[in-house]
Amino acid sequence: MPESGLQIALVSHDARKPALVAWVCAWQAAPSRHALCGTGTTAIEVMQAGPGLQVEELLSGPQGGDQQVGARIATRHLDAPVFFVDPGSPHPHENDVQALIRISVLADIPLALNRASADHLAEAMSLLRGPG
Repeated sequence: MPESGLQIALVSHDARKPALVAWVCAWQAAPSRHALCGTGTTAIEVMQAGPGLQVEELLSGPQGGDQQVGARIATRHLDAPVFFVDPGSPHPHENDVQALIRISVLADIPLALNRASADHLAEAMSLLRGPG
C-alpha cells in the first residue's frame, strides 16, 4: 500500500456490485491515488473493470472480510469504507454489516453506503493528493 493518501475499503452486496464497479470506474482518477482494499469478489471485479487499479483482496464478507475491514477501522488503518448495501434482500451476515457501520460511526470516519454518499467521498478524495 502507498505510504501517503487515504486507505479506502470497497465492499458490496452481490446485487450492488455492478453499481460499485460503475462508481469506481466513473471516479477512477480519485481512488487510483489512494490505497484500496476490497472484500472477496468485489476486489476482483473492481480490478477487472478498472485497468491499472490495484485493490488488496480481503476475504469475502461472510467469511470474515467485513471483520477485516472493521479491524482496520478500529486500528486506524482505514480512512473510509465504501459499502454499497442491498437493502432489499436479507443477508445472513447482517450482524457483520451492522458492526461495520457501528465501528465507522465510533471511529468518526466517512462511510459511503450508496452512490450519492460515495460521490461526495470521491470529490473529497480528488482534492487530497495521494501518490501518483
